[in-house]
Amino acid sequence: MDSTPYRDIPVDALEADQAAAELAALAAEIAGHDAAYHQHDAPVISDAAYDALRRRNAAIEDRFPELKRDDSPSDRVGAAPATGFRKVRHALPMLSLGNAFDEADVTEFLARIRRFLNLEPDAALAILAEPKIDGLSASLRYEEGVLALAATRGDGSEGEDVTANVRTIADIPQRLPADAPRVLEVRGEVYMTRQDFRALNERREAAGEPVFANPRNSAAGSLRQLDPTVTAGRPLRFFGYSWGEVSAPFAETQSDARRKLDAWGFQLNEPAALCDDVASLMAHYGRIMAERADLAYEIDGVVYKVDRLDWQQRLGFVSRAPRWAVAHKFPAEQAQTRLNRIFIQVGRTGALTPVADLEPVTVGGVVVSRATLHNEDEIRRKDVREGDTVLIQRAGDVIPQVLGIVAERRPPDSVEFAYPDHCPECGSLAIREEGEVVRRCTGGLICPAQAVERLRHFVSRDAFDIEGLGDKHIRAFHAEGLVKGPADIFRLEERDGEVAPPMAEREGWGERSAANLFRAIADRRRVPLDRFIYALGIRQIGQATARLLARHYGSLPDWRSAMVAAADRAGEAYADLTGIDQIGPSVADDLIGFFAEPHNLSVMEALEDVLTVEDVVDQTVGDSPLAGKTIVFTGGLESMSRPEAKAMAETLGAKVAGSVSKKTDFVVVGADAGSKATKARDLGLTVLSEADWLAMIGRTG
Repeated sequence: MDSTPYRDIPVDALEADQAAAELAALAAEIAGHDAAYHQHDAPVISDAAYDALRRRNAAIEDRFPELKRDDSPSDRVGAAPATGFRKVRHALPMLSLGNAFDEADVTEFLARIRRFLNLEPDAALAILAEPKIDGLSASLRYEEGVLALAATRGDGSEGEDVTANVRTIADIPQRLPADAPRVLEVRGEVYMTRQDFRALNERREAAGEPVFANPRNSAAGSLRQLDPTVTAGRPLRFFGYSWGEVSAPFAETQSDARRKLDAWGFQLNEPAALCDDVASLMAHYGRIMAERADLAYEIDGVVYKVDRLDWQQRLGFVSRAPRWAVAHKFPAEQAQTRLNRIFIQVGRTGALTPVADLEPVTVGGVVVSRATLHNEDEIRRKDVREGDTVLIQRAGDVIPQVLGIVAERRPPDSVEFAYPDHCPECGSLAIREEGEVVRRCTGGLICPAQAVERLRHFVSRDAFDIEGLGDKHIRAFHAEGLVKGPADIFRLEERDGEVAPPMAEREGWGERSAANLFRAIADRRRVPLDRFIYALGIRQIGQATARLLARHYGSLPDWRSAMVAAADRAGEAYADLTGIDQIGPSVADDLIGFFAEPHNLSVMEALEDVLTVEDVVDQTVGDSPLAGKTIVFTGGLESMSRPEAKAMAETLGAKVAGSVSKKTDFVVVGADAGSKATKARDLGLTVLSEADWLAMIGRTG
């Protein structure tokens, strides 16, 4: 997995290619951490480290929106549910929260809300502040007042059915009063108090059983027991603080909703407060941080939510998070340890990334043994050497970062680290192009590290998601020549009889595991177009961008032919590509470059022989006149902000474009509209005033 090569470069100083490379690496790293946290209940970094990683990613996307990927962490929550439980699709997605880390972030959060809602500077804006519980998210569905279903968050869209286990938690009402809605999904956090956690670990230690690392892991592991009697023996609790699907409104504000949940028998996360400005929010944050050690349960920050529910509805969501809420996290933790050696990892794009092998040290309850050093400039700037005592921080990387050295503890015989100019995997020259910080292996397809990393990406959760085909197996199959390219994966079963020994007789395999692997591969022979695009591993093409491309072009043949035609940068295909909202020249160049390589076309053709890539089906939203249409907004709107208008159009099934072309269906023209409005009229397109737009979507302004 790549480490981010440009971490020390401020976001506002990044070049486009540097930003793209870092976004790619950030996406892969965050995905790995999501799986460790949500699937295995075994995080390898602190929440602060994870949050810093997402924050960096979001800042780069804000500056380079056209580079946003769809392995973009901004567009996903958690990780796919683990095996062993029945899968449950949430009626409404269970999303995560954006993060704030200081007063400036909180100030900007309130300012964004005011801009989006077009609020006057002196308009009242009430915000509810609640402690952020460090537990396992769960959704409880009540029908006719009776608990009918309980599920974990999973990947946000699909979780695990843990109903039997949840019924054993005393905090959770089995029935609701008569005034509760007929259908109500109460969402909140399953957790364990510090006292109960210590007592549980004492019992486990006395019984010779392994102890849990922290209360969050203990709660998650307890809830996800296949035997409910095990869960019943664990002291789990539940805070209810939100809701999903509901058959009828039951409150007008978030604070009113809390009072309702309290009346219906749910425990609330306290202390909470209703605040009206940054100063009062920061005061409450300071109060909770001061009381943190005395609280009965673990918290990792404070959550701020717009109190008015009608405003929450208008604000809606962006990618994986609501616009109307943010988590203000507590500061990161640091520690000192010895750097035993520096080694080089080679990633999917050929990037050589230095990694510090550390004397294991516990930071915030998690044992850390490796940390990223980012790139050779970073090593020289900090003068990091093997044998040094270093200060590390779990703040933004799957493997934490080295902040600096403890100079007075440097061994007298230390020497500077000699950065390699050849790839440690294949021996090819490793060059650093002008203007870049990263050094890359020039071996390309002959470099086993790059080939393996590309294959790992292809089978990863957000790509083809082939269960049972992990890193160890990919490496072994590649080394044996069984899997040289992605299409070879889908021929493993038919070749099983030709290869000695057959899969079931290999070390670590058996009849059942081999059958499970072949079944998992067969299950992925039909794949949606967006996953196919993402799996190809094209630079800068993450999950979000892959979805944009799939939705815009509709089918694999149409997308492929359009990308080949886009090589003519003066042609219509190139203009159409760069006109897609959030896709700019840099992304277009990487797409064109990918399709200009004959080997890549051969890989795609081989995949088409063994796969069915599904066309995108237009999702018509009711009788919306915007469903499937392409719309461009230009100029200032009076009744709503441009971001709100775009969000509303997408909700109604429209494709929002950033530029006008012959394929544009509607151009909404606001005040001071410029060249886009002129071009729309010249092309004879349908031009709508703001009043026309509001009438079309059924709003009166």
